[in-house]
Amino acid sequence: MLLGTHCPHCAAVLKSLSELVKQGVISQLHVANLDQAPEIAVEKGVRSVPWVQIGQFELAGLHSLAELRTWAERAGSEAGMTEYFEQRLGDGEVKQVLAMIERDPDLLHALVGLVSDADAKINARLGVGVIMEEYQGRPELLKLVPALGELTQHADPRVRSDACHYLSLTRDARVRTYIEPLLNDEHAEVREVADESLDELSRLEP
Repeated sequence: MLLGTHCPHCAAVLKSLSELVKQGVISQLHVANLDQAPEIAVEKGVRSVPWVQIGQFELAGLHSLAELRTWAERAGSEAGMTEYFEQRLGDGEVKQVLAMIERDPDLLHALVGLVSDADAKINARLGVGVIMEEYQGRPELLKLVPALGELTQHADPRVRSDACHYLSLTRDARVRTYIEPLLNDEHAEVREVADESLDELSRLEP
């Protein structure tokens, strides 16, 4: 946890985290006062306090004991990371999520959960699109092919459309086996995306 001497919310967050340590929800707590060690803020890109990192979750601002407990319990799980990304992307923090994935490309797979959730926040779904475009043609995106391929058979046409488009961004001809059946999809929008994706794939293939 990073805090400041004159921070109005830091004491409450520190108390909650200490309680979670006492209860065994988290194993240990490291605290730094940025008034004494401002270089840490620069190193971690922190602009405000209180700031907490639980596993790979970075939480800024006031959070209740219940919220902190929830994030601690979800730390280390892909479902937890998917929910975390939905919150961050829903708040328009695409650059922050991109930075996390650049540091750990395996986190890209957590975005599949958002692709599969037709009811996810619109900003979150748009944010996923921005990140997928950023990884266009990169090997990291190829690792998502099996999961995205499975989503081309999802019950929701929005999910099928998105999965279809993201598969085309791989630039890999093998994804055609997932996309081509969608040319006969019952929904016109899906058929249109499939057609455009195949055209895009032909253009982007090395």
